[in-house]
Amino acid sequence: MSTILDRVVERTVLDDHDGRSGARLERVRLDDGTPLVVKYADPSTDLTVALTGGIDRERLLWTSGVLDRLPPGLGHAIVEVADQDGTTVTVMRDLGDAVPGWTRTLTTGECDRILTALTDLHRAFLGDAHAGLCPLETRLTLLSPRVAGSRPGELPRLIVRGWECFADLVDPSLAEAVFSLHDNPAPLANALRRNGTTMLHADLWPVNLALLPNETVFLDWALATEGPPALDLAIFLSGSAAHITPTRESLITRFRSLNPHVTATDIDLALLAGLADLAWNKALDATDHKDSQTRTRAAADLHWWTTQARPALNHL
Repeated sequence: MSTILDRVVERTVLDDHDGRSGARLERVRLDDGTPLVVKYADPSTDLTVALTGGIDRERLLWTSGVLDRLPPGLGHAIVEVADQDGTTVTVMRDLGDAVPGWTRTLTTGECDRILTALTDLHRAFLGDAHAGLCPLETRLTLLSPRVAGSRPGELPRLIVRGWECFADLVDPSLAEAVFSLHDNPAPLANALRRNGTTMLHADLWPVNLALLPNETVFLDWALATEGPPALDLAIFLSGSAAHITPTRESLITRFRSLNPHVTATDIDLALLAGLADLAWNKALDATDHKDSQTRTRAAADLHWWTTQARPALNHL
């Protein structure tokens, strides 16, 4: 079976990409000059697939046509998905500098575009539970010491170390509450579902989006999850705080203005989920990072999240 890759005339391996799942990336050029990016991932060893039930979710959403139903103005980058001897080969548009990555800071206007695109996504799939979406309970425990720590590799080791640092840095009662949610996410998941669920991207960081003149593109749908809209906001804030111009508080206010049905309780619960998801990284940087300014910033970031997350414990 012929594929678009049969037309490749030039390849460059991307060794410095931001992915941590173990996938390999190439930038290629077709015979007509079209630039593309190709991702090679072995589902049997891909960390994201392994931690979320063994489902190659991005491929499933592409082949089932779910990604073709994204609302106007919001796109994905996939051109073709194929199998090569058990390896999933995903061919994507090369969006180049339209991907902010970690090299620049998002402006207030760009953040507004992102929140608007998230809102459009959530409205388009409200109440539409596609069979391929990651279960909410799975997403809430993805980076817990029990789940991630069960896998080999450098990233799982760092996750476990980060949660050890977290336990040393925060109030013991809060650490105990977070670890209890890792062991049993049902109370938080049930509370999060009370106001309805939709399809979430659930991994929206500056490396996983592109801002084109007339289109916002979300990249890497491997963690697409059925959950409440506010969780997408919390995940974006947890991974992007050091790379955005507006304050987190102003983005929360803007998100609620776009989503009047999202309550203060929904936000509280989502921020608790954000803490349970990525506090290991903040605690690790606050403790082990070689740069003192980064340690100070990470400690302040962790303090913000622990302060914001505490009210949600009263809702469980």
